[in-house]
Parts: sequence; structure tokens; C-alpha cells
Amino acid sequence: MTTLASRAQLRASFIRWALFCVPAIVLLGFLSDQLAGTGEGDPWFAALAKPDFYPDASLFPIVWGILYVMMGLAFALVCSAWGAKGRGIAIAAFVVQFALNLAWTPLFFGQHEITYALIVIVGMAVMILITMILFLRVRKIAALLLVPYLAWVCFAAYLNYEILELNPQADGADTTGAIQRIDL
Repeated sequence: MTTLASRAQLRASFIRWALFCVPAIVLLGFLSDQLAGTGEGDPWFAALAKPDFYPDASLFPIVWGILYVMMGLAFALVCSAWGAKGRGIAIAAFVVQFALNLAWTPLFFGQHEITYALIVIVGMAVMILITMILFLRVRKIAALLLVPYLAWVCFAAYLNYEILELNPQADGADTTGAIQRIDL
């Protein structure tokens, strides 16, 4: 039997991919958050009625930080699986679900489009599931690393839905505070 790469070479390939993927995913997630201006300091978000099960705001950056690291490791595992059947489509599915992830925060917090954000997050959950199935065919551990991400996104989708139900008037609301005054 001929071997294309030794275990050490495969491990080195994963480490190189991880050193690129993990920081890139964490950075892009952070930039999406900054672009949207999220947080409890946002007057629009602070004024929203939230469901009783809404977690403490300090939990969100911790959870997302951990999830982004796990996503980066899962993606690195698949990217480093040179020659694996289905690797290309698995990578493409990950990119699509991650693009939806990055779009949700500016849509919800930046544009105040709660309904469109709900559509995006449901699409994201579906794409995460598809990505997990495709990752499972390439590297089982990569799919397992995405399980907490899928669970959190399903919870976030339910939060998004409940916030929409409690605040239908806030959907798409312009809260710039701009006032036009005309003196006669």
C-alpha cells in the first residue's frame, strides 16, 4: 500500500488550516458584530420587549466566541482532508451557512429587520444541518463540532421569533432619531 502523506504531514496540514481558519472566522464574526453596532447600549434593542427566557447579555459574546472557534476547527478539519470525497461541496456549504451567519447580525441589529432576520436564521439552521451532513461524510469529528452551533442557532431563531411576536411595531423601525424641522 502506498501512502500519499504521513500522519505527521496530515497533522501539520490540519494545524496550518486551523491557524488560518480559526482566527479568520473569529475575526469575521467580530467584524459582523461591530458593523451592526450590537449590544445592550443600542437604544432600539434595549427598548424591545424580550421573552422571559432571554439569557443575560454577557453570555452572548462568550458563547459566540466559543462557537466561532469550534466552527473554525471543524472547517480546518474538512479543508485539510485532501482528496476526501465530498470535500469541495462540504466547504461550499460551510461558506454559504457562514455568509448567512454574518448577514444575520447587521440585518437584525443594524437594519432592525426582525422578520428578514428570522428568515435568514432559519435558512442558516437548515444550511448548518446540511453542512453537518456533508462534514460527516468527510470527517465525523468536524460534524460533531457543529452540534452546539446548530443548537445555539435554533435557540437564537426561537428568540428571534419571540422578539418579533412581542414587538411587531419594531420590525423595520427607523430609530435614527432624525427629525426634520421647518420654521415658518
